[in-house]
Amino acid sequence: MDPPKGVRPVGCKWIYKHKFGADGEVTAFKARLVAKGWNTRFDEVIRGYDFIKNDYDPCIYKKISGSSVAYLVLYVDDILLIGNDVKMLGDIKVWLSTQFSMKDMGEASYILGIKIYRDRSRRMLGLTQSSYIEKVLKKFKMKHLKRGLLPMRHGIKLSKKQSPKTDEELKRMSNIPYASA
Repeated sequence: MDPPKGVRPVGCKWIYKHKFGADGEVTAFKARLVAKGWNTRFDEVIRGYDFIKNDYDPCIYKKISGSSVAYLVLYVDDILLIGNDVKMLGDIKVWLSTQFSMKDMGEASYILGIKIYRDRSRRMLGLTQSSYIEKVLKKFKMKHLKRGLLPMRHGIKLSKKQSPKTDEELKRMSNIPYASA
């Protein structure tokens, strides 16, 4: 069927994703027909709220207001929002919900197969891919194998003093594969 005269259809594509629960297991399969140009619209809207696009990764945005900083990470149609000011993050969520149809999933525990863990009492935030490693070991029937040691001496102390200091040292180190250093 041809479109009416003067109408230019918007292109689209199917996006398939898995949603993971806190235990790393798949909780849902998503298939969504996404209109091309959605990212362009999102970019225009988010920049209008004083977010700055990252030069190196076009799906990362930063907003600074005084001493408050917020980072917005976009993956297809999912948003990971992090920052140092809870009120600012809440304001951003409210504003985003006025601009887009969205659902707040609460604190992220997994993103792209990476587990996020927190220890607020020690002000620590960490990432681990242990569930991914377990999944790979299971897939290749290697879960029963004995674990090996890390290829690094235990208890070694590293410091910036050991880093290359001159241009010559930097050039020499850039030619050494990190695994061989």
